[in-house]
This record gives sequence, C-alpha cells and structure tokens, in this order.
Amino acid sequence: MARNEKTSKRVGKIASQQLRSKRTSKKAKSTAASALTQRPNRKKRKK
Repeated sequence: MARNEKTSKRVGKIASQQLRSKRTSKKAKSTAASALTQRPNRKKRKK
C-alpha cells in the first residue's frame, strides 16, 4: 500500500461499529480491523 492511501473517516467509523457488534462474522471483523489499521493515528492533545 502506498504511503498516501488511507481509509476514509466514514469507512473507519463503519469498521469500528462492525468490530463492536457481536453479530459480525470473523471474516468481517478481520476486514474491519484491516481497514482501521490503515486510518491515520490521532493527534495527541497538548494540556
């Protein structure tokens, strides 16, 4: 995967919901986890 390709915010949100759902299959959770790992890291807030 190229460095500039990232999962969109919308897809990341859906993937997160799939991982939290108990009704989601193992294959779907694996795909959702893969999508989330491609999301950019959150910025740390300064206090």
